[in-house]
Amino acid sequence: MFERYGGQEGARKGHNPRKHGRPSHHPLLAVLAEAHFIVHGWLRSGDCGAGRGVVEFLKEALAPLPERLGVRVVRADAGFFDQKLLGFLEERGLGYIVVARLTRWLKREAARVEQWRALDEDFAVGEFRLQLFNWDRARRFVVIRERVKEKQDSAGKKLLDIPGYTFRLFVTNRAERPEEIWRDYNQRADVENRIAELKYDLAADDFCLQEFFATEAAFCGILFLFNLLSEFQRVIGLKGFRQPATLRTQVFLGGALLGRAGRQLVLHLSSAWGGLEKLKPLLDNLMSLVLATSPKLGMPVMT
Repeated sequence: MFERYGGQEGARKGHNPRKHGRPSHHPLLAVLAEAHFIVHGWLRSGDCGAGRGVVEFLKEALAPLPERLGVRVVRADAGFFDQKLLGFLEERGLGYIVVARLTRWLKREAARVEQWRALDEDFAVGEFRLQLFNWDRARRFVVIRERVKEKQDSAGKKLLDIPGYTFRLFVTNRAERPEEIWRDYNQRADVENRIAELKYDLAADDFCLQEFFATEAAFCGILFLFNLLSEFQRVIGLKGFRQPATLRTQVFLGGALLGRAGRQLVLHLSSAWGGLEKLKPLLDNLMSLVLATSPKLGMPVMT
């Protein structure tokens, strides 16, 4: 949620875990986790649910992707636990792992699981198949059971019928073992990192204008900037992804003084920047970078 302080268009009261009752805008993002790339983004009014418009959103997100770029799996939290979304993913042949919303029926089924396979002394896994009301088919549910310890917070929910444990449920169309489904989903935390970087490194929630579509345009501009920074790192050969704030201090900000040595101009670089020897490969990559221009401009390729 992007908290707002004013009467801007689309700023509505909705589910805001940090500041209850505060008007907000509700962004929706699709992220390629391994590539650190934001495929698509919508800015929505603060009172809309997490899954509102998600099928149309995914259609837009998937449309420009090249056919050779296959999406291995779609991961989503409980806000997207919906027959319409699952049916769309199955129709497109996409694998998915979605956190199940613990309704009364799912709690009952989880309590009925008898075959548990222990992963260690605290965690065990099970599974079942169930067709919920208004669903067009039965689907696979993976259950993660965790033993509750004193003075420990657990990510799952408690079931009254089975004290001493918390449970997490995932619906999936993948065939891997339950623990592999669980570990795969846990990589979704990368999305939370991208959201934090947009907010705290690039101030995505600070650009708010009176008109909603102006605010959304600013939001999309920040998403574009994030992707440019990711592509910049790939092109110049940086090892490992660096957050925008880290990139700013380690690459873009370097103290320097322009001086002379005899009749020669000399650029003195700050040692705090890392020194020329450390950054010479980066500078060489930048100097040799080929920038292709749009054919519409009728300009030659520049180096």
